[in-house]
Amino acid sequence: MSNSRLLSTSTRSPPSAVFLNAGRLDYDGALDFGRLSSITSLTLHRVDGLNYANDPEEIVRRVKECDAEIIITKEMELPASAVRAFGPSVRLICEAGTGYNNIPVREAHDRDVDVCNVPEYSTDAVAHMAVTYLMNFSSSMFQQQAMLLRGDRSNFTDRMTVPLSELGGKTLGLVGGAGRIGSRVADVALALGMDVIVSSRAGRLPEGHRLAGHARVRTVADVDGLLLPVADYVSIHCPLNDETRGSFGRKQIERMKPSAFLINTARGAILDEAELIECMREGLIAGAGLDTQSSEPPPQDSGLWTLPNVWMTPHAGWRRLETRQRLIDQIADNIEAYISAGKATNIVN
Repeated sequence: MSNSRLLSTSTRSPPSAVFLNAGRLDYDGALDFGRLSSITSLTLHRVDGLNYANDPEEIVRRVKECDAEIIITKEMELPASAVRAFGPSVRLICEAGTGYNNIPVREAHDRDVDVCNVPEYSTDAVAHMAVTYLMNFSSSMFQQQAMLLRGDRSNFTDRMTVPLSELGGKTLGLVGGAGRIGSRVADVALALGMDVIVSSRAGRLPEGHRLAGHARVRTVADVDGLLLPVADYVSIHCPLNDETRGSFGRKQIERMKPSAFLINTARGAILDEAELIECMREGLIAGAGLDTQSSEPPPQDSGLWTLPNVWMTPHAGWRRLETRQRLIDQIADNIEAYISAGKATNIVN
């Protein structure tokens, strides 16, 4: 670490910080930025800001107009050209979330700018979203509600026409599920009486992992051969990177049981969306629940909107009120460490 950075962060005056798209996080005006404002000179741009990617000059203008030392973004594409154009005042970029594939971390590193994220703020909330899909699928809740909305009351007035099944004894496959969120999903699944298969490159859980040795947990390295063919529900929990982008498509779906359901609460681009749409049109599996999509929202002409066996939510896993406030508070934790020690916590570059 350079001496200049230590000097710049050891001053008593609060560093200037700009939240470029605070509206994406505080869309309802319910969040308290008081703690963040107390430790920085904070500028909030209450816009969603996803369109900034088409206007890097606007990003640079908003950073320079407040001489920002700290930049905060939420799931906003930060072009490398913008990072190159930042002035020397910028020392820290905070991603308000877990994934940071939207930030050019190497470009930032080359300019001696740290990038940090907030990896644990939404563990429970996203895990609960996956479990919500799981429980809805087991009871055909989505289908039942859709029938009522189109005036079909036959499940009340005649015999039940949708499948209903218990979760106890069923198998949940967690693709990349040894991390925080996947492990929390496994905790709930085990409490519901399910068997769990976790994928891991090593074919085993890390030493000391709380699921290691559990009688109803199995770990495999071969997802296509040992997880997909036996799972009744498959839930995706990988990070998005060059290796995982588009890695789950037709080949994987064809390995699943025809009666199985696919759930994705990770990054939408992990799925090959074009192949997923084709497979769902062909009815290769029973259904898919997507809290994330490769483009959010999907294009207006995307087949995802109209497929009767695909259910979507608008990346809602992290949007619960308590989850979003926790995120703001943990961003403040990162920045407090930067101010007091010259280096933020959760640096990713």
